[in-house]
Amino acid sequence: MTERPILVVNDPWLEPHQGVIERRMRRLAGEISSIEMQSGSLAAHATGHKYVGIHFHSAAKEWAVREWAPAAQAVFLIGDFNGWNRESHPLESLPAGIWQLKLPAAALEHGQKVKLHIVGADGSRRDRIPACIRRAVQDPVTHDYSGQIWNPPEAYVWKHHFDPSSIGAPLIYESHVGMGGEEPRVHTYREFADSVLPRVSKAGYNTVQLMAVQEHPYYGSFGYHVSSFFAPCSRFGTPEDLKYLIDTAHGLGIAVLLDIVHSHAVKNIAEGLNDFDGSGNQYFHKGERGEHPLWDSKCFDYGRAEVRQFLLSNVRYWLEEFRFDGFRFDGVTSMLYHSRGNKSFGSYDDYFGDDADDDAILYLNLAARLIQDIKPGAIAIAEDMSGMPGLCRPNEEGGIGFTHRLAMGIPDYWIKLLKHSRDEDWNLDELWGVLSNRRHGEATIAYAESHDQALVGDKTLAFWLMDQEMYWHMGKDDPHPVIERGMALHKMIRLATLAIGGEGWLNFMGNEFGHPEWLDFPREGNGWSFHYCRRQWSLVDNPELKYQWLAEFDRELMDFARKANLLAKPAAQVLYIDHGAKILVAERGNFIFVFNFSIDQSLFSYPIRVPGFETRRLILDTDAAHTGGHGRIDYSFNYPVDEEGVMRVYTPSRSAQVFEKMS
Repeated sequence: MTERPILVVNDPWLEPHQGVIERRMRRLAGEISSIEMQSGSLAAHATGHKYVGIHFHSAAKEWAVREWAPAAQAVFLIGDFNGWNRESHPLESLPAGIWQLKLPAAALEHGQKVKLHIVGADGSRRDRIPACIRRAVQDPVTHDYSGQIWNPPEAYVWKHHFDPSSIGAPLIYESHVGMGGEEPRVHTYREFADSVLPRVSKAGYNTVQLMAVQEHPYYGSFGYHVSSFFAPCSRFGTPEDLKYLIDTAHGLGIAVLLDIVHSHAVKNIAEGLNDFDGSGNQYFHKGERGEHPLWDSKCFDYGRAEVRQFLLSNVRYWLEEFRFDGFRFDGVTSMLYHSRGNKSFGSYDDYFGDDADDDAILYLNLAARLIQDIKPGAIAIAEDMSGMPGLCRPNEEGGIGFTHRLAMGIPDYWIKLLKHSRDEDWNLDELWGVLSNRRHGEATIAYAESHDQALVGDKTLAFWLMDQEMYWHMGKDDPHPVIERGMALHKMIRLATLAIGGEGWLNFMGNEFGHPEWLDFPREGNGWSFHYCRRQWSLVDNPELKYQWLAEFDRELMDFARKANLLAKPAAQVLYIDHGAKILVAERGNFIFVFNFSIDQSLFSYPIRVPGFETRRLILDTDAAHTGGHGRIDYSFNYPVDEEGVMRVYTPSRSAQVFEKMS
């Protein structure tokens, strides 16, 4: 390469690592060239799921059953169709580790259960679920999983076309279908579509992020221990039901993201891919490198071309078959480093040294490029806490190609403050530093809390702020100092995080109205209870409860962010921090944000030096009476700027205001 990568030009601190970045770029270019020579294009390469698996070919009037199991000694198809006979239907060994069986049209039927019986390289004999099965179901009595032939007589008819590039800045409603209802049970795709999506639309969000869609044997894993990567979770309904959900969202103008798990896989042999062909390392690294020490799961071997093709095909499948509008890639930090990211990141050397997994980086580069090839404008979010430079810059610049990264440090910071600090001891310099700290030019999804902060063992922000008082004092006619403080800070925290923290926003369902308590899946330790594995919508629907006030503020916050296109504007700039008065003033997109974190000091005619001399007006106030505040500010008042560029405002304690220029 004769010119420096743009990534290095834009960040001179990367110059010592220019060679590593260029090596990664050369490897990607070489891999793309090889793929194009072999398959014609990256998209065509990512069609392994259309070859491997169980497919009915109507023109030939036959079924083709294929599986990649290169080290297996023998493979048989078993199921309802042959009385689960492990010898009657052997697959033929083909080149490149493929096994194949062709059957007449009448041999298999939609809905029949099937498995493969594999004689492994180690002589083991195991019944396995096909790797690319489109549906896996659990027996209600034995609880064993089987693959299921899925070839419905009528294909789903899509009603809505949707362009994800229309979203701009994503306002994400992170969701779990199973806990999407209030009853203590597993809820369905169709229930979510008909009952929850209208709430999401009314709340002002433009994107839904679905967790736990890829099939997983243990419900309590939150969907992160995947067994069948091409099968939508059957607990929630059929593949057509999932399509109905996505189609319904598109009709409401809402994009749908899949929380995709390519960072690891469940260890289960009976349900998953572990030791599939008996060799010990077909999809995953052999030995210790194939074990994730913290997640009790298996780690993919991204250096194997067939594994990369399997995962790339998985990306294409979800984009095309179900029309997802992008992904949130789980566990990217674990993928990027041999240490699985279990270390501190103190210098650029940590990103480009021996710990970096170049095979995983190659895969992520390919996946990010494929996403845009298949669906231009799609959203690709990386869950990375390491801060890998270039993760969210284009491949051609030397980056990895994601569109956004999660601001994982922000929710941890809020929880730390609420757990360990008094309000009056909050350091506003530190607060500003945490909220504004992100890589220049790399879009970030900010959030005050997600599902991670709501799991059992932790608490939601609302519960940290108000705790057990929420059980007794959330009536609108019940003034209580703990609830008053909690609601005030809940609104301030969300406004500050959105305005300062990034170029997108994420909220876990229910947290917008201060959903109390924590999340806890049915498990032996809680008597297999669904009590904490649901969403109590009745709380926000009750006109006598304060949850409505928090929900109304969040609607106004989303409405402001969307109409002002705030998150597409350049990053916020701090204008002033008054440590004594606990006031922070910032500017973004010509809007002035005033935060008063004082517990008791309200200031009249407080001077703020602002850019420009235009008169401003108040457009958002966390203290507004209709959202549960004290209503201490008059919306009808305008705020002129004097000849010295100073605007004087009334800033009530524990409140925040947003001012805009008057046209």
